Amino acid sequence: MLLQRLFSTLTRGAAVAALGLAGATGAMAQEKPLRIGVIASVANAATELAIAQAKREGLNVELVEFNDWVLPNIAVADGSVDANFFQHEPFLQLFNQRRGANLVPVAYGYSTTIGLFSKKLKKGDPVPDGATIAVPNDPVNTGRALLLLESIGLITLKPGVAHRAALEDVVSNPKKLKFVQIEGSQSARTFDDVTASVTYTTFAKQAGINEKDGLAFDNTDPVNVRRYAIRWVATPAGAQDPRLLKFIALYQQSPEVKAKLRSLYGDLIAFPW
Repeated sequence: MLLQRLFSTLTRGAAVAALGLAGATGAMAQEKPLRIGVIASVANAATELAIAQAKREGLNVELVEFNDWVLPNIAVADGSVDANFFQHEPFLQLFNQRRGANLVPVAYGYSTTIGLFSKKLKKGDPVPDGATIAVPNDPVNTGRALLLLESIGLITLKPGVAHRAALEDVVSNPKKLKFVQIEGSQSARTFDDVTASVTYTTFAKQAGINEKDGLAFDNTDPVNVRRYAIRWVATPAGAQDPRLLKFIALYQQSPEVKAKLRSLYGDLIAFPW
């Protein structure tokens, strides 16, 4: 009887220990942070507000910052991060096509215009003959930049190229502008070396340029607002992650997040969600 009671006690103890281990494992699983890949951007300040709110609701979120526009997608594809938040859908489509990937847009974030910004020219100044203009080096944003320059009469593009325009599609360049293609995420560092740069407002602000001082901005019709909106992106399986869906909902529904974005971008931002 003594051995039987001892065996029973040990069995109950092992069960309690096992339950305790399972509970600890469950707690660890719940505490695993949702990792979001981003690039350096003033808009991350708004995302940090959503992260603080998520933490109060028991959801742990971490931002992982990358220094180019390819690594955040590679990190999602290989599972290093759970999702990313830095790109519009045309850029994502090009990445998938070139890399044979299958990343998917999950939800809309904010949408901003791109602009022609300069440290050497003031708003209203004409772009001088022979000016050096920086444009992003990826095909999608090159096309968007060239369309902006065409819209203000600086160049003419081959008919029908639309947002797929490339430098070789410039058929008229009366001011003999010189184009320099740069890594888009490094735009803020190049303003001292060029006359002007076609880039996103966030990079102009990083370079100390007020968003209202842009020389020109691209089309903000409803189609482009959605086409060029920054998207939450994940793998097909990751797109169903309840942590991600909860965080996106917090971000989209937070008055503080929207107010912060509005303070950063003024009228040059829209919220397509």
